[in-house]
Amino acid sequence: MKPSKSSKSSLTIKSFQDLKTFLEKKSVLLPDDCHFEKADCARELSPELEEEFFKKAMEGVTPVSGGKYIERIFQCELPEGTRDKEDTEVLEKLRDLVKYGMGFNVADTPEYIEGTGYNVHPSVAKRLHRGEYSIQAFVDLHGLLAEEAKEVFERFLKWAVTTGKTGVLIVHGRGLSSPFEPVLKKKVIEWLTHGPWRKWVAAYSSARICDGGAGATYILLRQRPVSKRFKIKRTVGGKS
Repeated sequence: MKPSKSSKSSLTIKSFQDLKTFLEKKSVLLPDDCHFEKADCARELSPELEEEFFKKAMEGVTPVSGGKYIERIFQCELPEGTRDKEDTEVLEKLRDLVKYGMGFNVADTPEYIEGTGYNVHPSVAKRLHRGEYSIQAFVDLHGLLAEEAKEVFERFLKWAVTTGKTGVLIVHGRGLSSPFEPVLKKKVIEWLTHGPWRKWVAAYSSARICDGGAGATYILLRQRPVSKRFKIKRTVGGKS
């Protein structure tokens, strides 16, 4: 008579405590008459019992100190003797760019703008961007509609020329929330180059990063506006 095959029972571990008990005993003893289906032993634990098992499993665990956010720490360790001098210089420049913003030039980005008025050398706009001219006043057009911004812009420039200001700053934003193009930035350029204020503008350029970068524009104003008589006089004087 062949011996009957013993039925294999599967063990279901539902908590860390069950796993701990299993590892300590290294075996599980089941009664001989334990012939039950898997569905019968899949007893669901109550939420209270699950919480109790979880607390027991977490005994001795030390929570991570600090808040919900991890502080951003910019640190770049340069391995010695593993990279040549060129790679080391690149990594140092990258570290300074990330940590301090050093090396970033607004003029190298597509957002950079500049221009000059009548009979003004293009180098003046570049000097303006580099900060070689004193900026004496500024106005912020953020949050204004185009018509409102134009009114504020014109009142500000009128005040600037009547008080003898030559270097001013217009903060208009980069227009990143605009679906197509930066509306206010485009309007400011239009008012400087096509409106009546073009006679007063000697040069303009995007600001340095410390003054708003591509989201602001430096304006160099003339002491008096350019007139047709002035243009004719300069042309005649140039031919004589």
